[in-house]
Amino acid sequence: MLSYRHAFHAGNHADVLKHVVAIQLLRYLNQKDTPYTFIDTHAGAGVYALDDGYATKNAEYATGIGKLWDRKDLPPPVAEYLQLIKSLNPSGKMRYYPGSPYCADKVMREADRLRLFELHPSDSKILAENFRKLEAHAAAQGQRPSARGKRVMIQKADGFQGLKALLPPPSRRGLVLIDPPYEDKSDYRRVKETLADALLRFATGTYAVWYPVLQRMESRQLPEQLKRLKANGWLNVTLSISGPSPDGFGLHSSGMFVLNPPWTLEPMLRDLMPYLVSVLGTDSEAGFTLESGQTVATHTGTRRV
Repeated sequence: MLSYRHAFHAGNHADVLKHVVAIQLLRYLNQKDTPYTFIDTHAGAGVYALDDGYATKNAEYATGIGKLWDRKDLPPPVAEYLQLIKSLNPSGKMRYYPGSPYCADKVMREADRLRLFELHPSDSKILAENFRKLEAHAAAQGQRPSARGKRVMIQKADGFQGLKALLPPPSRRGLVLIDPPYEDKSDYRRVKETLADALLRFATGTYAVWYPVLQRMESRQLPEQLKRLKANGWLNVTLSISGPSPDGFGLHSSGMFVLNPPWTLEPMLRDLMPYLVSVLGTDSEAGFTLESGQTVATHTGTRRV
């Protein structure tokens, strides 16, 4: 299905959760000198305009990055995330929001590698053009000699299928981000099957899966299915900004499921999630859940006015 465009949803509360977690996973990998590979199976366009086009239709960024933009009480992981976004907006006005590829490019080191898949023909073309612009800007600033070539490879292809050929990465270190649109319910099945295969090929890799928390059966079952995969450990975090809407439409909650998570991730999220609930939450049903291994902690109604 090629109708989905992430530009409609750029910068919303789900993006905040996804990108804060992804940045912290990359920071952890940066602690060792050995290079690593970041693979994004559904990379999107890379950068999205918030003041023009698709993003203005529902202005979903107002549920996420819009609420964080002017705050002065940001916890360090959120402050780092926000600073990365503000570096894309040097005028100080909130005009552009970076997708996962841009976030990764800014956090990763010169020796690390990005492998980006995007099947949508328009977004794939925009993604390639955005990285060409990044390369030109870096060259003008006397920075990294090349943003593409060996370091960044972009393929117009099915990321579920393309992932197989990249595992294990040359250095045996890597992070895989899987965040399909889930418009087609078969995406849930493909996520599980792709991860089962990936763990056979690269058992020690870190795998981060974003998913919407919806009423549909496939969404409710996905985390439980991922817990049964043969990994060294797992972590599941969800963020709800409100209770479900009366008509059942709209995304009010989403999650990040991480296989083989670093030990630092759970304590960081335990400190961070109450803050995100307090700032992004809109009613008494706002809350978060945080699970790892066999322990479960659930918190709701923690929004502060």
